[in-house]
Amino acid sequence: MGPTGTEATIASEHEIRASLSQHLARLWRYGVVLSRQRDVADDLVQATCVRALERASQFASGTRLDRWLFSILHSIWLNEVRSRRIRMGNGFVDADVTLTFDGEQETETHVLANQVLRRVNNLPEAQRTAVFLAYVEGLSYKEVAEVLDVPIGTIMSRLAAARAKLAENADSDTVAKHSKGGKS
Repeated sequence: MGPTGTEATIASEHEIRASLSQHLARLWRYGVVLSRQRDVADDLVQATCVRALERASQFASGTRLDRWLFSILHSIWLNEVRSRRIRMGNGFVDADVTLTFDGEQETETHVLANQVLRRVNNLPEAQRTAVFLAYVEGLSYKEVAEVLDVPIGTIMSRLAAARAKLAENADSDTVAKHSKGGKS
């Protein structure tokens, strides 16, 4: 005989508690991508952890915890956006403030990463979110679609549009560099 509903809940909550800490950094990065604010990302991660523990009975044992946690965080963010629109303006900070690295910022790697992140940060929110989940977190298109609760075709379209926009920005940067160097 299988475990009763209560025993299954306890097993799920135990699984979640045991695994939650290994997903915190990834959740925080996703929170920063969505909110563009480090303190808001902290709050989103905390709210995600609380909701995950409160709703442990909804977690299907044997499935990917990270996908479930991303879905929870995304849902909390959407609720926050809706509330914020009602209460006040956007309150976003500039990419230069959000995309600050600890340590030696002058290294070529960090400069390049900052440029890429700034370009991605300038994408529309739907594209930025899809890019983060697919390319940074490594979720499949199907998994991204499930996290965002949209059809897979929408994800494919958002990613194609984001790649085109990023390529367009890279091409215009190349032209600008050649123009500054005296080459036309």
